[in-house]
Amino acid sequence: MTQGKGAPATGHALIHSLLSTLDSSPGVYRMLDADSRVLYVGKARNLKARVSNYARPSGHSGRIARMIRETASMMFLTTRTETEALLLEQNLIKQLKPRYNVLLRDDKSFPNILVTKDHDFPQILKHRGAKKRKGAYYGPFAGAGAVNRTLNQLQRVFLLRNCSDSMFSTRTRPCLLHQIKRCSAPCTGEISKADYAASVADAERFLQGRSTQVQEKLKAEMAEASDAMEFERAAALRDRIKALTNVQSSQGVNPRATPEADVIALHMEGGQACVQVFFIRANQNWGNRDFYPRVGADVDEAEVLEAFLGQFYDTKDPARLILLSHPIENSDLMEEALCEKLGRKVEISVPQRGEKAELIENAARNARESLARKMSESATQAKLLAGVAEAFGLDTPPQRIEVYDNSHIMGTNAVGGMIVAGPEGFLKSQYRKFNIKGEDLTPGDDFGMMKEVLTRRLTRLLKEDPDRANGLWPDLLLIDGGAGQVSAVQEILEKLGVPDLPMVGVAKGVDRDHGKEEFHRPGQRPFALRMNDPVLYFVQRLRDEAHRFAIGTHRAKRAKAVSATPLDEIPGVGATRKRALLTHFGSAKAVSRAGLADLKAVDGISDAMAETIYAHFHDKG
Repeated sequence: MTQGKGAPATGHALIHSLLSTLDSSPGVYRMLDADSRVLYVGKARNLKARVSNYARPSGHSGRIARMIRETASMMFLTTRTETEALLLEQNLIKQLKPRYNVLLRDDKSFPNILVTKDHDFPQILKHRGAKKRKGAYYGPFAGAGAVNRTLNQLQRVFLLRNCSDSMFSTRTRPCLLHQIKRCSAPCTGEISKADYAASVADAERFLQGRSTQVQEKLKAEMAEASDAMEFERAAALRDRIKALTNVQSSQGVNPRATPEADVIALHMEGGQACVQVFFIRANQNWGNRDFYPRVGADVDEAEVLEAFLGQFYDTKDPARLILLSHPIENSDLMEEALCEKLGRKVEISVPQRGEKAELIENAARNARESLARKMSESATQAKLLAGVAEAFGLDTPPQRIEVYDNSHIMGTNAVGGMIVAGPEGFLKSQYRKFNIKGEDLTPGDDFGMMKEVLTRRLTRLLKEDPDRANGLWPDLLLIDGGAGQVSAVQEILEKLGVPDLPMVGVAKGVDRDHGKEEFHRPGQRPFALRMNDPVLYFVQRLRDEAHRFAIGTHRAKRAKAVSATPLDEIPGVGATRKRALLTHFGSAKAVSRAGLADLKAVDGISDAMAETIYAHFHDKG
């Protein structure tokens, strides 16, 4: 439901006019501005009571007062329960990113350790994403570094394989990992199935927090080997015990009385916030990650933490215990929502004493230190952006810089790359790649490629934000190239009706030396910056990052082209079926020559799919 005919234009009066249409149901409300952009999404146990607070002309914080003034319409959606309202609110916030809500901006998935269960000799490997493969998953770990360290040490201790099943099946002799004592080489029968299964069981005991049992077992085996004068075996077992100890010591925090918890601490200062999350699993610290949610100057800790929990756990499974540094307003609702999501009990607690309070204190200290570092970096970044504005004659420091570069080999697999930087540094979630599509381009035509990339980018911006009012447009374009590139891009800007968009070409300069860059602007003489100017180093970093991103994108495209086969063109043949066909026949050419009966004999290929594959190669006339 939105504003009706004859309703006041904006603000308290508008909100007051809508109260008569509301009842005491739980639900979610949206506040929209005159251009129908969502300003705020909120939940309510009682919609009428909650919205009536906004109809008061006074008593609001500065942020809420501004939001009320800008509100030109509202939308309401009732729900059956308060829990449903909470879940819907957080989904809408993540989807719509309203200006006045607390917003979690970094929401990446976390890696796990997977012990596979679909092979006689299970693998141990890092896994990220949907848990589709049959096996036991242990995690989450805070990042790739934490999981890689643990995996490396576990390989030393338990000697489990990490090679693919196809590589396992084709080995005729042990690989290098066996020679450096990182794998027991089950692929060539260097260990029996029973002994390997015992190693897998030990690894899982460790990942479940039963490391004491594993260490006692290894110590007993070492003593037994020593008594039997098998000193080489005893030394190998000693090294495995040492590696196991290293895993535990590298984790830093290993709580005894808290087997499983997500430890979440918040620190706020100067209108900014840092949330530090530690993952405690199996009485071990599996790493920590810091987050910097978007907050207003007048939000309190309870609001920030509640919004963080709702958005953070939207795509992640919570621990059985969530420890918080500050209480939240609707902890009962949040517990109910997480219990419903996980299918088991989840407790939210704000500990005041004991080991759990020490865990929170440690996380809070990390949050405080992380925010101090970030604020220091932000101050430095602000100075650099001010220097960019002065160097390139901009009216104000740029809030969004877009940097472009191309990559190709003699015109093949050509791609364009765009990176974005602003007050918070590199904005990697906003990087874009462009596959060069122009069929009339001369191979290696850098001018033509840059024209195509900028035309596509700016055409999209004109469509999405024609008035240049939503912060989507760059304040500065940096182009890798000199006068020719600048002229080509200026031609595009004029053709699309945005000739005033600031743009600078960065050329290598004399002898193409790093540090002697020349800067080109339309209609002006090129110039250089002092060798030790921080702005010069900053622009070099921007250009190098664009170059790195473009080259990485080009290499990925080239690798994909190299590994492409005619099987990629067959509808319904994905990675799994392609692997099954190549394993069975040996090559794509052999698949193309196979008879229908042979195709039907392949594991995972149905009769209907076999007919589709056969028709693809034989019905072309």
